Amino acid sequence: MPSIRRLLAISRKEVIQLRRDTRSLVLAFLLPVVLLVLFAYGISWDVNDIRTVVVDQDRTAASRALTDRFRAAGYFSIRGQPAAAADAIPLIDRGRAQLALVIPRGFAADLAAGRPAPLQAIVDGSDANTATMVLGYAQGVVRAFTASLAGGGRRLAPPVRLESRVWYNEELVSRNMIVPGLVAVIMMIIAAMLTSLTIAREWERGTMEQLASTPVHRTEVVLGKLLPYLVIGLGDVLVTTALGVWLFGVPFRGQLAWLMGASTLFLTGALGLGLFISAATKSQLLATQLAMVVTFLPAFLLSGFMYAIDVMPRGLRIATLLVPARYFVVVTRGVFLKGNGPGVLWVQGLLMLAFAAIGLLLATRSFRKEIA
Repeated sequence: MPSIRRLLAISRKEVIQLRRDTRSLVLAFLLPVVLLVLFAYGISWDVNDIRTVVVDQDRTAASRALTDRFRAAGYFSIRGQPAAAADAIPLIDRGRAQLALVIPRGFAADLAAGRPAPLQAIVDGSDANTATMVLGYAQGVVRAFTASLAGGGRRLAPPVRLESRVWYNEELVSRNMIVPGLVAVIMMIIAAMLTSLTIAREWERGTMEQLASTPVHRTEVVLGKLLPYLVIGLGDVLVTTALGVWLFGVPFRGQLAWLMGASTLFLTGALGLGLFISAATKSQLLATQLAMVVTFLPAFLLSGFMYAIDVMPRGLRIATLLVPARYFVVVTRGVFLKGNGPGVLWVQGLLMLAFAAIGLLLATRSFRKEIA
C-alpha cells in the first residue's frame, strides 16, 4: 500500500525541480495558451469572402439582379466582370478568383419565356472541400433567385418548403467545433511531453542513484511524480476552457465538474504514458521526440478533430479505436456544445478510465529503481 507521506515527499521534490526548470514551466503554462490561440485562429473550415468574377454576356436587368444576389449573399466578393469566359480562366489559374459565374446571352429572354435558363459556374477545384462548399453556396443563391421570380402575376414557390433547424452550433461556425477539440489535442500533447522528461532527467542528472537508495516503492515514485503534473494539467484545462468561452465565444452548455472529472481520467492516462516513455528511453531528447510522435500525430489526425472518422478507410477507422484522444474529443465537444453529461458520455468515460489504468500500469511496470 503506497504511503501518502512518501508519495507527497516525491511530489514536493518534483515541484522543487519544476520551479528550477524554466523550460518545463513555460511548456506547462504558456504553450497550451499559445497552441490554442494559434490553432483556433489558424484553422477554419468556414468559406467566406469567395473571390468571384462575373461574366455577364446578357447585360439585362435580370442578369444584374442575379449578380446583385451573389453580392448580397455575404459569401461572395465580386472582384471583376470580364468580357468573356476565356478572360476569367487566367484569373482562376493565378488564384485571383475561386468562382467564375458565366451568364450567357438570352438569359433574360429564356426566363421571360418560361424556358430553362442555363448558367455556368467555373470553380477552382484544387481544394475539393472548398470547391464543394462554393458550389453549394452558388446553387443556394440561384435557387433563391429562381424562387423570387414573378410569373403570371404570382410569386413562384417550390412545391415543398424546407425549414432547417441547426442544433448545437446554430451559426455553423467552425471555431465552435475546433476549440473544444483543441482542448483534447493540446492536453494529450502537453501531458505526455511534460512527464516524458521526468525520469529521463533523473538518469541524466545522476539523481536516480539517490532515489534508488530511498525506501520508496516504485508505485509511490510514479504517483508522486504524476500528481504535480496532474494539477498543472487540470489548471491548463480550466485556462483553455476559459479562453475558448471568453476569447473565441464558444458556448459552454455542460457541467464543469463533469469536464474536470473526465479530464482527470484522460490526463492520468496521458501522464502515465509520458512516464512510461521517460522510463523506457532514459534520455530527455529521445523521450521528447518519441512523446511528440506518439501523442501529436494520432491526436491531431486520428481523433476526429481534423478529419471525420466515418470517411476514413476501414483500416484507419479501426486504428482510431486505440487513440485515447478520440474519446476525449467526443467528451469536450459534447460538454461544450450539447451540454452532455455522464448519462450520454458514459462509454467514453469508461474508456478513459481504462486508458488511465493502462497508463499507470505501463509507467509502474517500466520504472526500475535498480541501477543496472
